[in-house]
Amino acid sequence: MAEDDRIKHLSAAIRYHRELYYNHSAPEISDAEFDQMWDELRDLDPQNPVLHEVGPEPLPGTVKVEHKFPMRSLDKGTNDEDIIHFVTQSTFGGKRFLAQPKLDGSALSLEYVAGNLHRAATRGSGERGEDVTLNAKQIANIPLRLNVAIDCHVRGEVVMPLAVFEEKYRSVSPNPRNLCSGALRQKHGDGKADAADLVFCAYDVKFVNGAPAATYDSELLTWLQDAGIEPAPWEVFEADHPQLAMIEHTKHWVAKRSEYPFEIDGIVFKLDNLRQRDNLGMTAHHPRWALAWKFPPEEATSVLLSVDWQTGRTGNVTPVARIAPQSVGGVTVENTTLHNPGEVARLGVNIGDKILIVRRGDVIPKIEQSLGRAKQDDLANRHHADGTPFLQNLPLSQAIIAPQICPSCDSSLVAEGAFLKCYNMLCEARTSRSILYWCRALEMDGIGEKLVEQLLDAGLITSIAGLYELTHEQLTSLERMGKKSADNILSELSRTNKMTLGKFTHALGLPGIGPELATLFASHVTTLDGMFEWLDAAHASSGDARFGPTLDVKGKPHQLNSALRELCQHDGIGEKVAIQVRDGLQLRRALITD
Repeated sequence: MAEDDRIKHLSAAIRYHRELYYNHSAPEISDAEFDQMWDELRDLDPQNPVLHEVGPEPLPGTVKVEHKFPMRSLDKGTNDEDIIHFVTQSTFGGKRFLAQPKLDGSALSLEYVAGNLHRAATRGSGERGEDVTLNAKQIANIPLRLNVAIDCHVRGEVVMPLAVFEEKYRSVSPNPRNLCSGALRQKHGDGKADAADLVFCAYDVKFVNGAPAATYDSELLTWLQDAGIEPAPWEVFEADHPQLAMIEHTKHWVAKRSEYPFEIDGIVFKLDNLRQRDNLGMTAHHPRWALAWKFPPEEATSVLLSVDWQTGRTGNVTPVARIAPQSVGGVTVENTTLHNPGEVARLGVNIGDKILIVRRGDVIPKIEQSLGRAKQDDLANRHHADGTPFLQNLPLSQAIIAPQICPSCDSSLVAEGAFLKCYNMLCEARTSRSILYWCRALEMDGIGEKLVEQLLDAGLITSIAGLYELTHEQLTSLERMGKKSADNILSELSRTNKMTLGKFTHALGLPGIGPELATLFASHVTTLDGMFEWLDAAHASSGDARFGPTLDVKGKPHQLNSALRELCQHDGIGEKVAIQVRDGLQLRRALITD
């Protein structure tokens, strides 16, 4: 892939995965994989605008809040050298630093007017977020009134105590972080978690006017305590060479991490002197005076027992590894993805192998490498997540063989690079996941996985279009479907009968196309008719008048037709993405027509 195309691909991928993380609480990749993409883009194109964005814009249809003081991300570090560079180079030899645990929850801004809680908002894009005041007021340690009448914005992290998570929510979510985001953003109190089970820990305060006299940030944290706000615990390091104490501090936290009452994924170091901070200033993405140091990955060993192949909504057929239960970072893992046949080949892993699994501060640990043939003793003394003993014999050693037909519909699969794809648009696995994606993208309440399966099994729908032909009588004929629930579902369907072209394009679930790229494409074609016209033109081959000029300004042959080339002029859309849009729309043409 040419460097320019790689830059465009990375830009689009970062925006897509950031959207899933911030707006849907549904990450598809690990933090480490995201950081790798980020680092690669920074190396290729240090001034790329994507690097200076904090998060995606809030979801359409939500109440948006402009942040008077932008909520920036922090620069990241992972080793001792990063801390040394931060102290000696980034801060030009700062002497006094503040350290706080890097809480792994959901960022929140509390706006107080004359000491009264006026509004609570998510971070969102950093410039504006989503109003979540009603849910934030359910958090017990967020005061509705401060002990002082002042206008200020308090920033912090909403977290869930691990004890509460284990007691009430372990069965509904793999980690507390997603529950925090969902509980804050739920619209009708129908999320997986209760906001009353959350805790707010402050780490910063900005004043509109009348700021208290303070030389150090640590003094402002004390001010927050006196005002009635609970800050995250902090420690101050002051020395001629504070980096030595800071490095020791990271080792202390690595050892004590599991004892902390909330999930944390690192330590935040900040220059404590406020005037020195002002002198150092900010980049468009992060302050120069702060560093988020992340914990090293957590590792454990297990045994690969078997591999199942599953078809996703875009047609990708993915190998899912079934492994002997193993706790990694407090999560008992028995299933993990092998991503694609290319990854299986790269790892050289076989069924019956002892494997190294790694969790890099994220939801799903991944298989890092094969450690050779396992022994029966490698299966001993293991327990399932519910505490029951794991009892299984070591499987025979065998290679992982990729299927040639779809595990859902028996259609022939097509190899595309490292991936396997099912192109049967009537494949039930693709259909159910596409319908679910549509409903979630349009924020439909009451239409979940179980209902979609019921509708498909009963033959009431065969596609997304079938949702809009459902009747009240058909819905109430389903098991456990009452009149009120049927009314609500029909109301949600009626609400989504009309939508913007960008939202429609996003809800189609085109591979690799998130809401931002969908909106960008919609602005390019402007109308549904324009979309079909573009789609026809995007299939033009050389010799067709719609192909456009066959040579570029240097006399070299164009590889793409005019429709695709013009789409590639937009920031974030490269050749690969343009072709994905074309091919994805072509596969969904009948659905769009319906």
